Amino acid sequence: MRSCPLRLSILLFFTVFAAGVTQAGAATRESRPNILWLSVEDMSPWIGPYGDTTVPTPNLDRLAREGVVYDNAFATSPVCAPARSSLITGMFCTRIGTMQMRNGKPSSSAVAKDPEAYKDIPGYEGLPPAFVRCFPEHLRAAGYYCTNASKKDYQFKEPVTVWDESSSKAHWKNRGDGQPFFAVFNYSGTHESQGFPKAKQRPQVVAPEDVPLPPFYPDTAHVRDAVARTYNNIAEMDGWVGKKLDELERAGLTESTVVIFFSDHGVGLPRGKRSCFDTGTRVPLIVQYPNGQDAGRRNSRVVSFIDFGPATLSLAGIEPDPRLDGTPFLGRFASERADYRRGHAYANADRFDSVYDRSRTVSDGRFRYTKNFVTNLPYLIRNAYREQLPMTAELYALEEAGPQTPSQWQLAATERPAEEFYDSEADPWEVTNLIDAPEHQERIAALRQHLDAWIADTGDLGFVLPETKLVREIIWPPEGKQPATPAAEIEETVSERNGGTTFQVSLSCPEPGASIGYRLSTKKHYKGPWQVYTKPFEVPGTQRFIEVQTHRIGHQPTTTGAFLGRE
Repeated sequence: MRSCPLRLSILLFFTVFAAGVTQAGAATRESRPNILWLSVEDMSPWIGPYGDTTVPTPNLDRLAREGVVYDNAFATSPVCAPARSSLITGMFCTRIGTMQMRNGKPSSSAVAKDPEAYKDIPGYEGLPPAFVRCFPEHLRAAGYYCTNASKKDYQFKEPVTVWDESSSKAHWKNRGDGQPFFAVFNYSGTHESQGFPKAKQRPQVVAPEDVPLPPFYPDTAHVRDAVARTYNNIAEMDGWVGKKLDELERAGLTESTVVIFFSDHGVGLPRGKRSCFDTGTRVPLIVQYPNGQDAGRRNSRVVSFIDFGPATLSLAGIEPDPRLDGTPFLGRFASERADYRRGHAYANADRFDSVYDRSRTVSDGRFRYTKNFVTNLPYLIRNAYREQLPMTAELYALEEAGPQTPSQWQLAATERPAEEFYDSEADPWEVTNLIDAPEHQERIAALRQHLDAWIADTGDLGFVLPETKLVREIIWPPEGKQPATPAAEIEETVSERNGGTTFQVSLSCPEPGASIGYRLSTKKHYKGPWQVYTKPFEVPGTQRFIEVQTHRIGHQPTTTGAFLGRE
């Protein structure tokens, strides 16, 4: 037997993550259910389980009968990319620098309308604290097969260690024998764009003349058409849910899978998406457990997107890092916070395309308090993408024509009040601002205090403007240039026994926040999924080539390779 150490760069063993994942792996051996996320885009709870029967939703109705309906679930932002950054990290987007929509790529619609729109807006990635991982990485380290089909939109490039596969073809069916899975399927047929005139027309389940209109909309043909399309898209989405549930049943996995259905924020219509009201932030959430656990129940706990990742880890028997903003509401580690987050959901509205908003809001499930830090804007800020909906021009026109009804005051306003307060139970469309109501002053003061505590605790990066300052001082100091993650160090020990060669391989990176992924090959040609590195591992002598990628979220990844056994 002989031993030959090989060092390719500075050695700093990556102990924190490895120890955490080892502990997680031990925990998950006790309870390893499959976990299926059914995520749909741009949809408020306008479905049967929440009392809206405008179109039939038999599959969601069945899911609700066999599962738990959460009445107070909220996105952290009323637009997809910031909200999804919270879903994948368990962190508030205002804490990790992902609050500005499309911080890494300009909106093509905005640029087409104004080529100079992004002249002073830099491209960058969010930067979570070093302890933060995209939560599926922890699941993979514990033995789960993790797939995403296929939207990401995290406001940063995710490490290669996050998914076994992320593509339109990714599916839990491709896992190993007996391997538990975490699978995400995303439905885009309810997205805002599906109401554009050029979008595919789904079968008409409800006619425009028969749809209920929110009271803040004028009753016009364009408005009715947009609302009818929204409902018809929901009806088709329900069929998609049915197909995903049928797949589980045919595979005999219903009794071993937790199904979680939700949308990525509120309805994709004006004054829904991009707006800090229930219509923008309140989402449907239904959780179906195996064996009919808690079937048919409703849960009033206030749940936020920051909680979804920790809850999924908890279902898999993995204790989430207590430093995360989110709290697990499912699984063996379910708990409640003792601070300002308990019983409250927070959300932010910042830059949409190239136009800046800056609103902060908190809801306790019934009452909503909002602080508008920019008051000299209409509620519907100008947005080139949304303007592809014909109804948008009619809503803009209300600013000059004035409201046709009292409920349209927000859409007709050219300025906003500094503070707003709504009772969403008595006033579900949130059109009656009770900020000066004497009977609510104590409650308003309490919610104001909660909101201020959230802003202070998160160090709200939405207030670091211009964004060039954010990038230079917070994200990529001091020059605003994206740093590269340091290269991996690969250390090996070569052993020969029984006529064969094996390699004991250790990987490390001097960047504390770096994920480490690796691939092996018999030839210098790598393909297939990257593996998550957690601890030293043994490699057969036939696999002489190793490729390693290190990646701190927000930094550039670095890929290195080695020929094992080289003297």
